[in-house]
Amino acid sequence: MNKEKLWTKDFLIVSGVNFLLTLVFYLLIVIIGVFAVNEYHATTSQAGLVTGIFIVGTLIGRLCIGRYIDSIGRKRTLFIGLILFISTTVLYFIHLGITFLLITRLLHGITLGIASTATGTIVAQVIPNTRKGEGIGYYSMSTTLATAIGPFIGLYMTQHTSTQWIFILCLALGLFSFITALFVRVPVLVITKETTEKGFKLSQFIEPNAVPIAVITLVVAFCYSSVLSFINFYAIEIDLVSTASFFFLFYSLAVLISRPFTGRLMDVKGANTVMYPAFILFAIGMYLLGVAQNSFTFLLGGVLIGLGFGNMQSCTQAIAIKLNPSHRMGLATSTFFIFLDAGLGFGPYLLGFFIPTLSYSMLYLILAFVVLASSGLYFLLHGKKDKVVFSE
Repeated sequence: MNKEKLWTKDFLIVSGVNFLLTLVFYLLIVIIGVFAVNEYHATTSQAGLVTGIFIVGTLIGRLCIGRYIDSIGRKRTLFIGLILFISTTVLYFIHLGITFLLITRLLHGITLGIASTATGTIVAQVIPNTRKGEGIGYYSMSTTLATAIGPFIGLYMTQHTSTQWIFILCLALGLFSFITALFVRVPVLVITKETTEKGFKLSQFIEPNAVPIAVITLVVAFCYSSVLSFINFYAIEIDLVSTASFFFLFYSLAVLISRPFTGRLMDVKGANTVMYPAFILFAIGMYLLGVAQNSFTFLLGGVLIGLGFGNMQSCTQAIAIKLNPSHRMGLATSTFFIFLDAGLGFGPYLLGFFIPTLSYSMLYLILAFVVLASSGLYFLLHGKKDKVVFSE
């Protein structure tokens, strides 16, 4: 029996657009705080707000567009998001003070929330049902690549050119993503009563069926946010600064190598066969970080976290989509990313309260336990009924 085709033109285009948008996000996130300090003499807290308010914007964008994406049209929503993304990128060239920069970052985040919700919804529509897990796994690799390449480009350019040229590159990437998106073909969605329900209901902004798995995503993203935010500070503390620059490279390689297998495994055997080992690997990776005293242990932690959290991210997204009919895919995708962004965005702020009393090492050891314990929560919210969901 022949497999349904996955690597279509539309799948590649949408994945490429998602890669470019995410690349801009991660490129800017590593340089914008320093820019705020150098250009506007921002305080440390202001610089942190300039960095983090972007994620608040993506949450707003996802929350607002999830309800309307199918009534507007998925392809049209993508174009609206891309045009606004390009327009707000232009605002970085206007220097009117720290308040204007904060507004720019918030608006830019909103536009990314709109555009990336559209790409996530479209890609779920063009992937064959029998290869959803595998397809989502490959698609989310575009994000993984961007998380590794974006910071590298941003840091490299700050050492060799001006911030102005970084903004020019971001604008060029936005324009290229728009041009590329012109060639995508999105299957027509049949508009039904359910697609256009009237009145004000929470279910018009959040997909209830996706909430249980999104809660798991929130918890593991909260734990992973400690790695994103504090890994460099921790590396300084244990004298592994030179090694830290390779951490996310090893993380990304682990994800890239494993995703093709884990995605297919999920489609054939169900999500539990991926999720439970991922919880264990993620927890061990966090434990190794907590006890790391040399480069090998430090980087091995990065590999295991990639195998764990990296595969959880695509697996939980695929679950959120599979649990819902096609006319609710937009809301399901939006709901998933809202919870993911909330965990990644607010995690560092909340965990920051514990840093003065806990060492970074102890923080990672505690979070290793939290990751392991969350596997029980996964069982209660989804794992015990996984066979029923994926037997269809």
